[in-house]
Amino acid sequence: MAAPPGKFRTALGRGPMAVRGFRLLLAGQLSSTVGDYCYAVALPWLILSGDGGPVLLGTVLACYGIPRVVTIPLGGVVADRYGGRRIMLLTDLVRAAAVGVLAVLAATGTPTLASLAPIAVILGACSGMFIPASYTLLPALLPKDELGRGNALSTMVNQAGGLLGPTAGGALVAAFGAGPALAVDACSFLVSALVLARVRTTAEKEAERAADGPEGEGTAAADGAGKARETGPTFRELLRHGRLLHVILVVALVCNLAFNGTIEVALPGLAHEGMGATGYGVLLTCLSLGGLAGSVVAARSRPVESPAYLFAVLAVVMGVALGAVPYAGGLVGAAVCVCVYAVASGWQNIVVVTMLQVWTPPHLIGRVMSLVMLAVMGTFPVSVAVAGFGVRQLGAAPFFPVAGAAIALAVLGALTQRPFRTHRAGTEYTGPARAPVPSPTPSPSPAAVPSPGAGAAPSGPGSGPVPVRQDSSQESQR
Repeated sequence: MAAPPGKFRTALGRGPMAVRGFRLLLAGQLSSTVGDYCYAVALPWLILSGDGGPVLLGTVLACYGIPRVVTIPLGGVVADRYGGRRIMLLTDLVRAAAVGVLAVLAATGTPTLASLAPIAVILGACSGMFIPASYTLLPALLPKDELGRGNALSTMVNQAGGLLGPTAGGALVAAFGAGPALAVDACSFLVSALVLARVRTTAEKEAERAADGPEGEGTAAADGAGKARETGPTFRELLRHGRLLHVILVVALVCNLAFNGTIEVALPGLAHEGMGATGYGVLLTCLSLGGLAGSVVAARSRPVESPAYLFAVLAVVMGVALGAVPYAGGLVGAAVCVCVYAVASGWQNIVVVTMLQVWTPPHLIGRVMSLVMLAVMGTFPVSVAVAGFGVRQLGAAPFFPVAGAAIALAVLGALTQRPFRTHRAGTEYTGPARAPVPSPTPSPSPAAVPSPGAGAAPSGPGSGPVPVRQDSSQESQR
């Protein structure tokens, strides 16, 4: 039975979907993701159809991958300095132009390395700038207590695009060639840029309202924001004292070292031994569908008081499911294990991203997320190389329990760290505790002392009952 239209309108009018900028962002994300997958199909097809072959393809991908990794830290810095939305808008416009040139080249002949390499460098650099900036936009649009659901919905849209994009890209390339598929990708960047131009963050709305008010009010608001930033924690201070960030970075390194090699090397090796290409395709589909299901679960679940324990439980589920893949009884059992792993992984990713977005001071989110993305992406070459050696020596099957145990033990080890274990939802980092400076003036009377939290600004419009706590992270000394 179909849901009544009134209930549908009610669902759109509450939570993250009630924010117009968030709805626009989801539309831009879907367009861009579908376009990205059209590009992912069209580029290899274009190169492999010419004389370059795998060597040219690998060289072009290296020209893309290296600038992407190198520019991730820069992307975090400029996103914090100029605003994530502006950086995302600019990089989308540049990528639209670069892919448009590539589409023209594809339509007029087979591009060479001399023409492909500069385009790949531009696209890689823009992608590296875009990634950390994208993590700053949701905290600027949504109140803190809605970030979990917002991240889940955003991830669901990206995963839906990941299911639609390859099919659309393959059909376009098969019917019309690589050029039209690349043109679709260029148009998707333009759609995303148009959407971002229409989005307004909470701070931008407040600045516009202040500028329309009495003369000087806008300047005063800007001065106040600048002073707040000056008195807030610095990035160097956060790196030194933010023990929660240290723990999450180590966990990200270990888990991605285990995951990347397992999925990219061991899983196809296992499928090649007894499941065939069709079986491998089924496993990859289960990986995508499981990730989407994990995002749905995260969107519908209630926020937990202790996200670290949920994070650890999901890691244990991931480790057990991944370790059981080769021993679950053929393709059906392996598919079930992969799906369970992906559900837990999709849910866990949203938990940790939300935790960091709430904990990190707003003016440092870009740089913090750039560090996390470096930990995630920088491990890829090492992980696949280690996996290649390990699978050759031990075979594909033993690699799965080893990787699963590494993931589970890394997160369980994180629970031994008190800043991670005792972290509570809604906690913000405010810097190390400092000794109070003695005052020569008499202490005020008890009636003049405000109660804790009095006069504190709300976390954002529409904030719910989730409290925002203060965290000095001095547990790093224990």
